[in-house]
Amino acid sequence: MTPAIISGILLSPITAFVARLLLVFMFLGSAISKITDFAGAQAEMAHFGLNPPWLFAAATIATQLIGAVLILLNRGTWLGAGALGIFTLLTIPIAHHFWTMEGQMAQIEFYFAVEHLSVLGGMLLVAILAERARTA
Repeated sequence: MTPAIISGILLSPITAFVARLLLVFMFLGSAISKITDFAGAQAEMAHFGLNPPWLFAAATIATQLIGAVLILLNRGTWLGAGALGIFTLLTIPIAHHFWTMEGQMAQIEFYFAVEHLSVLGGMLLVAILAERARTA
C-alpha cells in the first residue's frame, strides 16, 4: 500500500509535468544547441555520414522539438513519444555502433546504447500512461 502523501505526489499534475519535462530535457537541450549552432549540427550529421547534412540537421531539430513539445503538453503524446523513441533507437546503429569498436570506446558506446534503450522504455511508458488517462 502506497502512503497517502506519496500517492498524492504521484497523482499530482505538477509531478506529471515535471516527469515529462525530465524525460524530454535532453531532446530540448540538443535541439536548442543545434539551432544556436546550425553549422555544428551539420558537421555532426556529416561526421556520421548523413547527407545532405543540412537536411538531417533540420529533421533532427524538428523531431526533437515537436516530439518534446507534444509530450510536455500531453497532447498527441503517442506521436511525440513514438517519434523520439524511434529517433533514439536509430541513433544506436548510426552513432553508437559499439559492435564495430574495440576497447574502452566500445564499452562507452555500449553504455550509450543501453542508456538509449532505457530512454525508449521511458517513451513507451509516457505514451501508455497518457493513453490510459485519455481513456479513463
